[in-house]
Amino acid sequence: MDTSDLLKKVRKIEIKTRGLSNQLFAGEYHSAFKGSGMTFNEVRDYHPGDEIRKIDWNVTARFNSPFVKVFEEEREMTVMLLVDTSASEFFGTRVQLKKELITEICAVLSFSAIQNNDKIGVIFFGNEVEKFIPPKKGKSHILRIIRELISFEPKTQGTNIGEALRYLTNAIKKKSTAFLLSDFLDDKNYESALKVANKKHDLIGLRIYDRLQEDLPNIGLVPFYDAESGSTILVDTSSKSVRTDYNLNSRKQREGLFDQFKKAGIDYANISTQDNYVRPLMNLFKKRERRR
Repeated sequence: MDTSDLLKKVRKIEIKTRGLSNQLFAGEYHSAFKGSGMTFNEVRDYHPGDEIRKIDWNVTARFNSPFVKVFEEEREMTVMLLVDTSASEFFGTRVQLKKELITEICAVLSFSAIQNNDKIGVIFFGNEVEKFIPPKKGKSHILRIIRELISFEPKTQGTNIGEALRYLTNAIKKKSTAFLLSDFLDDKNYESALKVANKKHDLIGLRIYDRLQEDLPNIGLVPFYDAESGSTILVDTSSKSVRTDYNLNSRKQREGLFDQFKKAGIDYANISTQDNYVRPLMNLFKKRERRR
């Protein structure tokens, strides 16, 4: 892709996702994600029922009347995007590729983050961590992230979610809100890595999938190419038992993943390439807001 085409794509994504962030996500994002702690803001008169430990004894002594300290949440956060760049992300049968959907969602989250004065960084991973963009603020930083999301070419084909989570845990010392964007087609065990990462950070899973991964249509004999292994097999989709087994295995994989998330205490959203991603993200934000 030449520079002019890349810049056009960046601009197109910026216009769409920045507008969405301004109109839909700014307030929900602010409400859904906590800052790193509390900071002193001001003092006010003591009211019956206020906690004794919040009394400011110096101000109370000066004015001979009880005052309490008022704290506010520190809003500045570090937001990390863990982006699956494996070959299976270059798949899509309807509206867009999974990679294209991931790019848009990352852009929306990035613009929402900078509107709230948060830092944002990215970890690109396949079979290994391929690139790390340290968290920073500012529009130019966001545009760099979008350029990388569009043009990044991975060196590895497979998926190693555990390795990406371990890298996050080691590289980011301060507690962050970390979005893990993947189709989660990883046959390696990463359950312990999920739990460890979520103890240190606020980890959120965003499963990006295509409908064909879950519901095999009756379209006859079809060659299936596994982009990550490089192998091709012929599948007789006209066979009812083949379609039933395929759909059953897909459902078990999805339910197993969501069960892992629940056990690790991780919030998640399920987002299809065919559907609008606004609703599942809004539902995720509102669910978190209600728990606060």
